[in-house]
Amino acid sequence: MKLLQSESGDMCAFPAESAGQDPDIVVLGAGVVGVTTAYSLARRGYSVILLDRADGPAQGSSFANGAQLSYAYTDALAQPALLAGIPAILAGLNPAFRLRFTPDPDFLRWGLSFLRNCTKTRFAANTRAALVLGFESRLAMARLRDRHPFDFGHARPGKMHIFRDHASLQNARNTVAIKRVANVSQELLTPAKAIGIEPALSEIGSFAGALWTPSEEVGDPHRFCHGLLAILTRQFAVRTKFGFTIAGVDERKDRIVVRSSDGMTVSARNAVVCLGADAPGVLGKMGIRAPILPMKGYSFTAPPGANAPKVSVTDSARKIVFCRLSDSMRVAGLAELNNGDPRPDPARLQLLIDTAEAAMPKAAAYRETSAGWAGLRPMTANSIPIIKRARERVFLNIGHGMLGWTFATGAAERVAKLFQAVASNPMNDRSCIE
Repeated sequence: MKLLQSESGDMCAFPAESAGQDPDIVVLGAGVVGVTTAYSLARRGYSVILLDRADGPAQGSSFANGAQLSYAYTDALAQPALLAGIPAILAGLNPAFRLRFTPDPDFLRWGLSFLRNCTKTRFAANTRAALVLGFESRLAMARLRDRHPFDFGHARPGKMHIFRDHASLQNARNTVAIKRVANVSQELLTPAKAIGIEPALSEIGSFAGALWTPSEEVGDPHRFCHGLLAILTRQFAVRTKFGFTIAGVDERKDRIVVRSSDGMTVSARNAVVCLGADAPGVLGKMGIRAPILPMKGYSFTAPPGANAPKVSVTDSARKIVFCRLSDSMRVAGLAELNNGDPRPDPARLQLLIDTAEAAMPKAAAYRETSAGWAGLRPMTANSIPIIKRARERVFLNIGHGMLGWTFATGAAERVAKLFQAVASNPMNDRSCIE
């Protein structure tokens, strides 16, 4: 592999295929996690090829998600406060949160693990671990933006989390205390102070209080992936193969061979799996367990309304986020655990629109919404991504849950550093396998 230095000082890999060699790494999946992983590896001088079944990057869960970069709001989903609501979820009485129960062993194992993580101790540990990755991601994103200042609607408006009752506000107070050791800048506000920061909150009705995080950011992940991919192909000689539906992955002695459903093959010396909710299916054929369940969510995009918020707003009771993206309003919400169908359900999408309009009637032009979108968030039971070396030539960067956009840059740096450590010490190359 021949290394070239770019104008920004990064190390670029000369295309290995020009010398008749396999590239160093094939990255499976071109969502925001896969594209950032390709970037972190290519920036270190490795030759990379990026595969995806879609006709371009960010066509799945990265296409139109909530768009919030919630680096400080990394609370684990499994928590004591959720336990009381599980009977209503199981009975189908919670319109915002649905659970598709199946008797298959993987689902049952995941569910039991999730319940074990609902203790105070594990919630605190998982939240702090996610917070560390969130801070790493914020730093990595800042460095990426400094090196490559392309436009993806990035802004730092801050985030306001609204609590409708005093019990949920107290839970928020407890979580703020958990994060205090990390010097997170979060402040619990009275309704009056919250409205003073974001006047649009005056129309949401009564609420007990709000959690204000002024450092939180936003950005369009779809635009980000397209912008970064242009840099990867032009500046770092990263190759892409879109329209490549993975039929299988074969592990050879000296390489990985990825087969497509139409008979094509791509080979590389190593592979990094960034397939989100599709990872368990591909990895299962390789004998690698990936304890991930899909969490289906919805969004729509509309022009800003007459009283659109400028800061990001999360209505905790209704499980809805309002995110201002330049000249549009992105609204996302609902959760359907263990639903692997990515197609939007028109009734559920309409529920999201109706609920959002009831919560903030003037936040968006609700009669001018986009067609709507649904995506599958890859959930682990503890809300911590799986970033590890699974086999001698297979690395994983999966399970980012509802924070894939937030965690992407930091997770990419972690897996790239892990790969670099293995590559630099081949005599001890099995020590990193988990």
